Amino acid sequence: MSESRTPTRPRVTLRGISSRAWEHPADRGALVALRKLKGFDVVVRKLSGLLNERVVKMTLLGSSVRVTERQFPRVHRLYADAATTLDAAEVPELFVAASPVLNAVTIGIDHPKIVLNSALIDLLDDEELRFVIGHELGHALSGHALYRTLLAYVVMIGQSVSAIPFSGVGLYVVRLALTEWARKSELSGDRAGLLATQDVQTAVRVQMKLASGGHLDQLDQTEFLAQAREYEESDDLGDSIVKLMMLDGLSHPMGVVRAAEIRRWVDSGAYAAVLAGEYPRRDTDADAKISEEAAAAADAYATTFRESEDAATKLLRDVGDTLGDFGKWVGDKFKGQ
Repeated sequence: MSESRTPTRPRVTLRGISSRAWEHPADRGALVALRKLKGFDVVVRKLSGLLNERVVKMTLLGSSVRVTERQFPRVHRLYADAATTLDAAEVPELFVAASPVLNAVTIGIDHPKIVLNSALIDLLDDEELRFVIGHELGHALSGHALYRTLLAYVVMIGQSVSAIPFSGVGLYVVRLALTEWARKSELSGDRAGLLATQDVQTAVRVQMKLASGGHLDQLDQTEFLAQAREYEESDDLGDSIVKLMMLDGLSHPMGVVRAAEIRRWVDSGAYAAVLAGEYPRRDTDADAKISEEAAAAADAYATTFRESEDAATKLLRDVGDTLGDFGKWVGDKFKGQ
């Protein structure tokens, strides 16, 4: 078992907090786009006949260990702490599965369930494990479980397209859209994990451990974040194309990107504002307008596009500016004619 760490500060209980407080605008924007994707509703209807809550539950009961006060008590204690900090209205069942893969997942249709791979329990100290548990709880509270379950099924049946009653090409498009959303949703989960542990160093440290396989004693956080900037701001077009190819089919962003996003959220002041009590409440969520949420997401994408130092993004930006200047020149030439 990994050693425990003392929290850097007492944790604030976030009474009545809405999941919108930690949801990344890109997550919400990608989900809105996903729901508008032509054919997505067809895929959901068709797969709903294959998805079965009972199958998910019985599979976990038969192949994993349900976390209780008497089974994995350390994990149970950390889970209860995270649920209290995030003031979770409903707490999903938590399971531990035997696996050497450093991963966790939130799945389910109507009733989310969280599964931690045993490798995480071996590798992470208490605060780091609290972050991962808070991350997955954030997925559950944000309603991500259904879409993540859909993605798992789409990937699974993608190898036997002939067995399903709709286009293989359409299924491929849906898979791409789901994986794009899944990567964005991980950024929301990381914010929830940070709010659960309320220790920025821990949140970044988890990404460092996951990226290095646990060799934290060989890493330096400043260097790791500098590496993240180099990855994100490469001015080589070839590097940008390689990054796009690397992301194809991946459901998680790169570890360095996740660390940088956590740091960016903290530096923006939004994290401190949440701890100070400035966050949307569940009891007023009914007043939130979907159009306003979509506009905020679009604005976040536009800001990222304007400020990105990535070579491919800068090229697209330059092309857009050039076309705009050309259009203005043409308009001036023919003005009044």
